[in-house]
Amino acid sequence: MEAGALRHKVIIQQPAEVINSLGEITVSWSTFATVWAEIIPLSGKEYWSSKQVNSEVTGKIRIRYLPGITPKMRVKFGLRIFNIEAVINYQEKNIETVLLVKEVL
Repeated sequence: MEAGALRHKVIIQQPAEVINSLGEITVSWSTFATVWAEIIPLSGKEYWSSKQVNSEVTGKIRIRYLPGITPKMRVKFGLRIFNIEAVINYQEKNIETVLLVKEVL
């Protein structure tokens, strides 16, 4: 893995359920890790749903191996949010983790 390719600092966040002042359970996001990453867009599409146009952007994010990441987490890059769809230990060597993501638009 080339260190130069990992030029974007991203925050991996995990969900936490919090009870608000009304006694309702809400989801709050806390930082799991801050890492350097390569963000690779894979596809984008527009589609019709419920009489409106929706957009979807998918991609992958490469980082150094980091155990504990799950598809329940998300990645924050600046103002952009990516939901993690799959976590891959590339070649099962514990060197690189590939996150397959879908951007929240």
